[in-house]
Amino acid sequence: MKNSCLMIQGTASSVGKSLLCAALCRILKQDGYRVAPFKAQNMALNSFVTYDGLEMGRAQVMQAEAAGIEPLVEMNPVLLKPTSDQGSQVVVMGRPAGNMGALDYFSWKENLWPVIDKAYQKLSKDHDIIVIEGAGSPAEINLKESDLVNMGLAKRLKAPVLLVGDIDRGGVFASLYGTVALLEEDERALLKGVVINKFRGDPKVLEPGLEMLEKLIDLPVLGVLPMLKLQLDDEDSVTERFTRSSGKGALKVQVLLLPRIANFTDFNPFELFDDVSLSYIREIKELADPDLLILPGSKNTIEDLLFLREAGWEETLRQYAAAGGLLIGICGGFQMLGRRIIDPHRVESSLLEIDGLGFLDFETVMEKDKSTRQVEALWRYADDNYFSQQGEELLKGYEIHMGRTDYGQVEHPLFIHSTGQDDGAINATGNVFGTYLHGLFDNLTWTANLLNAVRRRRNLPEKSNLLPATYREYKEREYDSLAAVVRKSLDLKKIMHIITD
Repeated sequence: MKNSCLMIQGTASSVGKSLLCAALCRILKQDGYRVAPFKAQNMALNSFVTYDGLEMGRAQVMQAEAAGIEPLVEMNPVLLKPTSDQGSQVVVMGRPAGNMGALDYFSWKENLWPVIDKAYQKLSKDHDIIVIEGAGSPAEINLKESDLVNMGLAKRLKAPVLLVGDIDRGGVFASLYGTVALLEEDERALLKGVVINKFRGDPKVLEPGLEMLEKLIDLPVLGVLPMLKLQLDDEDSVTERFTRSSGKGALKVQVLLLPRIANFTDFNPFELFDDVSLSYIREIKELADPDLLILPGSKNTIEDLLFLREAGWEETLRQYAAAGGLLIGICGGFQMLGRRIIDPHRVESSLLEIDGLGFLDFETVMEKDKSTRQVEALWRYADDNYFSQQGEELLKGYEIHMGRTDYGQVEHPLFIHSTGQDDGAINATGNVFGTYLHGLFDNLTWTANLLNAVRRRRNLPEKSNLLPATYREYKEREYDSLAAVVRKSLDLKKIMHIITD
């Protein structure tokens, strides 16, 4: 077949565009098409590193997995990683192009069209269908003049567009109608149908409203998708995970919700264990005597360390660790656990240096270049505390960080990379440790062993690991489940006609 595409736009952020794109990628793959995802510009702190060391948004990684292909940076050529309320690090084709304020980027981003065009053309050359994801809403009338990712891109590609609305947040008919009304005539011509997402109940209740909506906007409603509970990755911090506790289990895992938290997808695997409760907390009063307390990655380690100090967390963390609690730092959280962070180039703040929390005996120097790479690392640490039965195990993950850590006289590096490089450190009592390795807990066998160590300390019975060896294997089942539900809920015959017309 000739190369075709379909674009999914939404009435707002977090209406389900990413998940619907993933579902369509899986369905088209199952039906024998060579399909790839594409999003011209992403804004997210959840990112991933490709096999060739390039950084891209997590949503397109999920969609590539659903399509059964290797994630490529061309699927997300522009990634914005917020560093403050008014500025972001701009990542172009997987490499940082610098930090920009919102107004500066707004006036500069027109220069990105050649990059976006080239990336899309490469994907088109190798695939039958490209499933394109928009961002936010196409009806942001203050942004339309230089739009790269919604109708600006759709017009450039002559891409047919489906518009998604979220009924769970209320006002779905008004949001769909209002979005269509705010589009220009040439933009409305690209709209081919609407989808209602996150419905709870019997869709027949909606039928009178659907009929009226179709008349008002002169577009078909192509389906009503139910509210889904799937263990798949979030694109960014607009997530329900931060406001709910996952699970009611006896084991408690709590993650500090830093203002600039990055790659919180690291902790999704804990949700697979039926006796684990996972929650994200910001205030000390929310601390609930957890079995694991985690300092996550951060887009701005120094600023988030200052936040912890100002909020009073430093002494609380000392008390927690002194009582034998398991304190874990990942990436930026790992850097915070050291003695000192030095920032000679002012990469992250106006401070030249800042004292770390001092749990581990190393210091980190912030550098201008970012380290991005996939990693295979041999876990080689054992003790008579949490890791007495862990044993050597080859783990997979990835690194995304600014800064070089000098381990000095650290006695117990946790990992040996396949390159021979040491990574990570642990304290003398074996209950405070950190690593640069994102995706550590995706290694489900290792994570299951760690949780069994916690159970032993709590005098709880150990549990056999009935999960696959990796989170990636588990997600394969979830993509199939997602595709099955979407097949039942959407008019795929009409959608395929839209794609191939």
